[in-house]
Amino acid sequence: MRVLVWHVHGSWTTSFVQGTDEYLLPVVPDRGPEGRGRARTWDWPQGAREVTPEQLRDEEVDVVVLQRPEDLELAERWTGRRPGVDLPAVYVEHNAPPEHAARTRHPLADRRDIPVAHVTAFNRLMWDCGVAPTTVVDHGIVDPGHRWTGERERLGVVVNEPVRRWRVAGTDIVLDVATRLPVDVYGMGMAALEEVARSWGQGEDPHSQHASGAAGPNGEPASTGTVGRNGPSGTASGRRRGGGRRPGPDLVTHDDVPQAAMHDLLARDRVYLHPYRWTSLGLSLLEAMALGLPVLALSVTEAPEAVPPAAGVVTNDVDALVAAGRRWLRDPAEARERGLAAREHVLAHYGLDRFLADWQSLLKEVTR
Repeated sequence: MRVLVWHVHGSWTTSFVQGTDEYLLPVVPDRGPEGRGRARTWDWPQGAREVTPEQLRDEEVDVVVLQRPEDLELAERWTGRRPGVDLPAVYVEHNAPPEHAARTRHPLADRRDIPVAHVTAFNRLMWDCGVAPTTVVDHGIVDPGHRWTGERERLGVVVNEPVRRWRVAGTDIVLDVATRLPVDVYGMGMAALEEVARSWGQGEDPHSQHASGAAGPNGEPASTGTVGRNGPSGTASGRRRGGGRRPGPDLVTHDDVPQAAMHDLLARDRVYLHPYRWTSLGLSLLEAMALGLPVLALSVTEAPEAVPPAAGVVTNDVDALVAAGRRWLRDPAEARERGLAAREHVLAHYGLDRFLADWQSLLKEVTR
């Protein structure tokens, strides 16, 4: 099949284009959101090829995989065919509902002709999809291989734009934990995190400076709790050997590291911390498990399903997470055992072959 699909989420698309179909990736001159084309930091198969909006008119598209409401209009404008009417379509909903979970109506809730494919059972339960047919295709990841060494007695976290996403991403939890255990943070937007960490360590409340871009899923303002007042004081100690920056005594940031290099760095950390309050199911969590890291996670959204007891600790008690993390920093043998269980679980439940087979079945169903 010729599948029209936008490059929206890099890790998900990396897995999706590993199949046997031909994948048409829209590309626009500035490689902006309407058309990013092929990834530049991942190695994608040749079956994933770039097409301009002008070229799409002449392509024989068999099915379109929509991922954003605006994709409906783009697909019709660029192909001359209407998704769900004269162009078979599936809508992938990557996210949990952004507002009140039980009352958020999906943009396709009134469409019977386009099935909504959720990436977790939790998301399917929480979204109000109205009359739209729904299904779940769980994530699948390209196996990065077992790389864990755990040589660094530190916790690793992967999060993009942590200050803008504040409570949603659990950034305040990261800073809380970092006052008690050493933490490495990987992702984009680390300069803003360094600034906030300096204020946090000095006992200041960063809420007033960063709340505007950090509302939670229900629109609540960002908040830092009491850690800023009670945490230890500390200032940036500059660039440390190895490339990271230390904005506070227990936090090292690694800004926008390419995925393969980031996996190598992350695998040296003893433990993976998944602090998200509200997320669909972070692929970075699954990748960390595949690398062989044991997991500390909040017991929210899909995390209890993704992380079995043998693989880590899943709880909403941050003190309990810190206690488990401290134990594993002192006991690398237990950390390794937990990490091996994490890897075994993620390969069994979130493997690439199952993911591709599920998608092949769904695409065949909508194109019958």
